[in-house]
Amino acid sequence: MVSELATEHDDIARAMRAVPRREFLPRSQRPLAHQDRPLPIGRGQTSSQPTTVAAMLRLLRVPLGARVLDVGAGSGWTTALLAYLVGPHGSVLGVERDGRLASWGAANVGRTGMQWASIEQATPGALGHPRPNGWDRILVSAAAPALPRALVDQVGYGGRMVIPIRTTLLLIERLPDGRTRATDHGGYRFVPLIEDVAE
Repeated sequence: MVSELATEHDDIARAMRAVPRREFLPRSQRPLAHQDRPLPIGRGQTSSQPTTVAAMLRLLRVPLGARVLDVGAGSGWTTALLAYLVGPHGSVLGVERDGRLASWGAANVGRTGMQWASIEQATPGALGHPRPNGWDRILVSAAAPALPRALVDQVGYGGRMVIPIRTTLLLIERLPDGRTRATDHGGYRFVPLIEDVAE
């Protein structure tokens, strides 16, 4: 069995080499891109540390051709990593609540040339971005105080969502009978997920 901590010869390591973090940071932070720690990107948000992003992507198990939602897209780095993993037959939509970050992140993703990925400003009063039959994968890069039902409902059959709840990273799986299963995958720290919707 391949260790979850392995960083060589896997899709996630290849994605992180192909989509360098440096290109998704403010100029002042680019010299620090190699450091394994969160870095500020403005507007009170951060670019998560690379080992955390890699752990989340490994849990998500993104297949080629998947339809993926990236909640809290920020600078666009995770959106671009997801786009690399799904390939041109998939699609990735990043949603970002802050309009300035959404515009900057969209421009960053646009420069990668991966036209099957985009970032939009999140719809006021909504969490995520509902689509018919749900998403194959959902990545959430901000911590919610409790598991948001609105996002769970957007996970399609056979789909997976990785989301931090307070300080615990959860994997949510949609089972064939429609039920969901949640498993705990350790402690992490994230910026808070801002919800302006009634649950």
